[in-house]
Amino acid sequence: MPQASPTPTATRERLGFVRVAAVSPELVLGDVAKNVAIIAREARTLAQRGCRLAVFPELSLTGYSCADLFHTTPLLEAAVKGLADVVVATQDLPCVLVVGLPLRVQDRLYNMAAIMAKGRLLGLVPKTFLPNSSEFYERRWFSPAHTLNLSTLRLNDQEVAIGTKLVFEALDVPGFVLGVEICEDLWSVVPPSCHLALAGAVLLANPSASTEVLGKAPYRRHLVAQQAARCLSAYVYAGAGAGESTTDVVYSGHGLVAENGVLLGETERFSFETRAIMTDVDVQSLAHDRLKSSAFRDEAGGIGFRRVTFSLGAALGGADTLLRSISAHPFVPSAKVDRAAVCEEIFAIQATGLARRLKQARAKTAVLGLSGGLDSTLALLVLLEALKRAGMPMTAALTVTMPGFGTTTRTKGNAEKLAEALNIELRTISINDAVHQHFADIGHSETQHDATYENSQARERTQILMDLANKTGGLVVGTGDLSEAALGWCTFNGDHMSMYHVNSGVPKTLVRYLIEWCAAAGPFAEKAGATLLDIADTPISPELLPLAADESLQQKTEDTVGPYELHDFFLFHFVRHGSKAEKIRWLAAQAFAGKYDDETIARWLALFFKRFAQNQFKRSSVPDGPKVGSVALSPRGDWRMPSDYAGELNS
Repeated sequence: MPQASPTPTATRERLGFVRVAAVSPELVLGDVAKNVAIIAREARTLAQRGCRLAVFPELSLTGYSCADLFHTTPLLEAAVKGLADVVVATQDLPCVLVVGLPLRVQDRLYNMAAIMAKGRLLGLVPKTFLPNSSEFYERRWFSPAHTLNLSTLRLNDQEVAIGTKLVFEALDVPGFVLGVEICEDLWSVVPPSCHLALAGAVLLANPSASTEVLGKAPYRRHLVAQQAARCLSAYVYAGAGAGESTTDVVYSGHGLVAENGVLLGETERFSFETRAIMTDVDVQSLAHDRLKSSAFRDEAGGIGFRRVTFSLGAALGGADTLLRSISAHPFVPSAKVDRAAVCEEIFAIQATGLARRLKQARAKTAVLGLSGGLDSTLALLVLLEALKRAGMPMTAALTVTMPGFGTTTRTKGNAEKLAEALNIELRTISINDAVHQHFADIGHSETQHDATYENSQARERTQILMDLANKTGGLVVGTGDLSEAALGWCTFNGDHMSMYHVNSGVPKTLVRYLIEWCAAAGPFAEKAGATLLDIADTPISPELLPLAADESLQQKTEDTVGPYELHDFFLFHFVRHGSKAEKIRWLAAQAFAGKYDDETIARWLALFFKRFAQNQFKRSSVPDGPKVGSVALSPRGDWRMPSDYAGELNS
């Protein structure tokens, strides 16, 4: 068994990324020697850019559409020789190649995928399901995999593993475990890749020769993405190109790479020239998802599978950056999606959750502290939709603005404008006198602006809301968001508490995104668009410290805890992917290049981990609230952690 080489120096590989490519090469139908040269040349080009896995189409050495020529000795012998030539021509490349050829084994012919690396033929995988209807009639030439009665085959002076139950592991590329199926296998009821994934394959390759008809390309994209999701894998699909025969059908050369349901890239179709899509897949994240998935863990798998191990050595070339997009705002939908549809879906989740609670509580009112800031504004907009869904009148919305020592005219004014524009009741109850009395009662100096000074105000506001809810037969709607819960940026038994936390599944960056949509094109744009835009542009602050002499804001949250866009990035990659600090720092440096330097990112990341660990006790006792996205921190569902955890998260 080959011994593992030293840990690779490339940061991207050490942190769990593997560079893969789906290739549709220029094809000279039936001319194996020319196809060998084309494949070897493209493999070298990709390897020099750091590629570790290059997948070529089905029967790529000969072409898929050779028809009855597959039964001719010259073509079959040329294919075997061509395979040996590719192995030799690429023996110095630290890259796994998957190529296709027709291969005679005993007295049968098989549609075969050959897997090779570093001058070694690692294995041969026959096609399991042979299409034999419409334009496809593979059974005319080939036998299905189940007719194979060998486990090894001597080919070109090598003893080679053969069969469908093979996985291939690169010992010196972390997470590189490959399984191969061929074209129609993916279209079957239970694709072989399902079993390959359960046997440990995180990378799934499909050399294919799918024909093009109207509407097939989007179906193919969906199929590849769904199989990647079902198998918690990266799926590399390489389709035969336009050089195939067009006697009755056309081939487009569709190459696709998907990761856990997300299409990372695809090739240009209908080109006679070589086309390739190369990208980096996160096998470390996929391994994390498999650990978390009970559906994956509970499924029996791997029985009878053989693991072929090998070493690749250090990658060639390629800057140590990623060939994939790293979103700086992973909670915010990309520009490509339908923004209205996404926002409406989020509102529907939040509003339905709140409406159900209002109905269950038989509430007569929904009480909300309206500060004029982001969170309470979103909570109000959701509340109005919830009242509709619950069949309650808009008069049931009871909002309260509670100015204190740090309240600015801007936020108070926006709260008033918003309530007026939406035609809802807004009560103004100052907390100043009550907090002055409280300081006197507990003997706290008002010049000492510490946690007691700030938290007393937050708890006074919560008391007012709770008592108003009791008085009016209502329910207090909480406004705290997911980002605040992660950082513990809330007052325990103050704004930390409510009767239903409607924003608990929405991080700060998404809160702003939703409000900006409401202002520009959402259901409240006409009535309150200008006010909503000003709220979205207002600095985030709890407004608990006194104002400056000129009445300007002295307390800005992001000056204290750091930019929320960074913390949301940290939160996503830590909770969703289980990433360690080094990987999060590295990804953030790329996502925020030119905006935050490495030192700034490291400083706020250290604070994130410190606050995340210290404030679990607050998350362990939060009110109910709806889960909105894939990241949530409810102690009853997604995140369970001891409040007295003493280990280091930032390691």
